[in-house]
Amino acid sequence: MDLHRKDVPLYLVGAAAVTTLVSIRAFEILMAAALIALIVARWRWRVPPVWLPLALFLLGTLVSLFVSGHVREGLPQIRKFYVYLMLFLVTTAVRTVREVRGLVIGWALAAVLSSLWALKQFIEKYRAAKLAHQNFYSSYVDARITGFMGHWMTLSGELMMALLVIGALVFFARNRAGIPWLIAAALPVGAALGLTWTRSMWLGALCGAVYLIWFWKKWALAAVPVAIAGLLLANPLDIRERAMSALSPHEGQTDSNGHRAELRRIGWEMIKAHPWLGVGPEQVWRQYQNYIRPDMPKPRDSEYYGHLENDYVQYAAERGVPTMLALLWMIGWALFDFARALHRLPQDAQERWVLHAAIAVIVSVLVSGFYSWNLNNSEILALFLAVMGCGYVATWRAEASLEEPTAAGRTARFVQPSAR
Repeated sequence: MDLHRKDVPLYLVGAAAVTTLVSIRAFEILMAAALIALIVARWRWRVPPVWLPLALFLLGTLVSLFVSGHVREGLPQIRKFYVYLMLFLVTTAVRTVREVRGLVIGWALAAVLSSLWALKQFIEKYRAAKLAHQNFYSSYVDARITGFMGHWMTLSGELMMALLVIGALVFFARNRAGIPWLIAAALPVGAALGLTWTRSMWLGALCGAVYLIWFWKKWALAAVPVAIAGLLLANPLDIRERAMSALSPHEGQTDSNGHRAELRRIGWEMIKAHPWLGVGPEQVWRQYQNYIRPDMPKPRDSEYYGHLENDYVQYAAERGVPTMLALLWMIGWALFDFARALHRLPQDAQERWVLHAAIAVIVSVLVSGFYSWNLNNSEILALFLAVMGCGYVATWRAEASLEEPTAAGRTARFVQPSAR
């Protein structure tokens, strides 16, 4: 019974990480419960080295907010600081690769349930369009499936990451128990991701998948263009039309690619005017009209100007170039740590699949972030940080295993303590 009490923080952190795919309110409540449990149980906090650039990013956000003179309006971004706690909860409570595997199974289950609900939503939307004799593409593109989430961008970003961690476990795990179930789970998740019609997440998932397949079986990469070509030729449920709209707008639709280019130009004008501290958190959508030059298109009521549809331009325009670079420093540092640990590990090391999963997720988020402000979404951000935390758990376990044979009689730095 005492053992179960000691494991309560682990269970709460795991539940918080898994429910990022279910409900923002649920995971935030569970994060608070996990934090209290860790404090009461007096667990030793394990802080990853990326705390420094993360602290600089948060500090830069605060400075930008106070200098902007719009403190009250920018408070939502300060409240979002709470979500970054997920990284430290995971690195502190999760100690073994086995526990990370449990997390991935939880993510797979939650992703499957959300995907099945999303597929039900798609069937209902498809039937409704047919009964109303509407063009399906036009009726669906602005009212897509959301699963358990409030928006299709949130759903697609989460399914992208869930699919990649499932893929890493299937491809690289030494323990093959339950792998057929995970392969089966990937089918509805992949189908729902495809039917969200979010091209940025498609591209991110593709890049992450190419990374995984390259290190799994390089020859299998030849199947990727064949599969894509087959999908486009078969064109189930207008997938081809949605994919081709990345090159030219669908008939009757506005050019979203041109609009994104327009938003980047607006962001660039903001950055030129305020390179160090930006216009302030939550000020881009309030001030964007002040940065529209005469040669730019006039704002249209049919377009969305709430943010700049680009992580890098948005953070630089909103909080300044140094703050944006601090965030990229954090992500790049983690990517370097995981790649270095992979390079040093033997091919049969159990930590490898976790590191591959973390790298694939980082790649996918960096790529998709060029076409969306995905890291501002609390659910996507929390899941991303949880995966990054798992990457550091595997990195520390790998360092411990590498140190043990080289220093007989010396306790490895990162060996899990006997008592939490």
